[in-house]
Amino acid sequence: MSISALDVKKLRAETDAPILECRSALQEADNDFEKAKAILREKGKAAAAKRQDRNTSEGVVALAVSDDKTVVAGVQLECETDFVARNEDFLKTAETMAQALLTHDSEDVLTATIDGKSVQAIVEEAVLKIRENIRVVKSFRLESSSKKAAYIHHDKAKAVIIEAEGTADNLLDVAYQLAIQSVAFPPEFLNKEDVPQDIISKEMEIETQRAINDGKSEEIAKNIATGRINKEYYKRVVLLEQPFFKDPSRSVAQYVADEAKSGNGTINIVAFKRLEVGVQ
Repeated sequence: MSISALDVKKLRAETDAPILECRSALQEADNDFEKAKAILREKGKAAAAKRQDRNTSEGVVALAVSDDKTVVAGVQLECETDFVARNEDFLKTAETMAQALLTHDSEDVLTATIDGKSVQAIVEEAVLKIRENIRVVKSFRLESSSKKAAYIHHDKAKAVIIEAEGTADNLLDVAYQLAIQSVAFPPEFLNKEDVPQDIISKEMEIETQRAINDGKSEEIAKNIATGRINKEYYKRVVLLEQPFFKDPSRSVAQYVADEAKSGNGTINIVAFKRLEVGVQ
């Protein structure tokens, strides 16, 4: 059967499938263009299914924020190789997914649609084209009255959202600086009060034993352990206790308080959310 080169080109343009597979699909479909597209979609699903157990350790993160800064959507799209992750089309796909999720009524990005096509279908088509496992590892949509500042690291592999409330005119600028801080020095908790007691108890046990091993009595060792938790542990894992990256002489909490005064209002850091390729 004679297959038109123009039909092959058109099918490739609409599906992004390799030329040889477009030609094969047209032959299988007896030159029925829509049937050929359906064949390629099924091949995409089959290819995605075969590759879904393959490890993904590369990829990108993408964020989209509403104009009023009250809604944010994020997507962590992973693949198998750095070569694919650095491809502009791959990054654009992740960014388009995040933008679609921004106005979607669910956190499940796979059900969102882009130009009438579901994200799930787009992923399957990408697998067929790229021949790697591609998966959305994380996606989220946050909507509330709090303002949201987003920062994506230059490697496109890490990003943080900071949620803040208040009346200071520099609120978003401060939140943005804390997003940078949180990418550079990843916190686990926002406030000291957020740290579960069982984690604190475990740290106390470790630091107490460490002091005992250094020859201290148990009573003194416990005091040393308490001091280390306050001076070292909290400053490492709690955002508001960390030294501010631009001025380590101040804690993040002190920086926020100072900037609230400068901004003639209040600033309350409500929450943070982090995305990082390779982290579930």
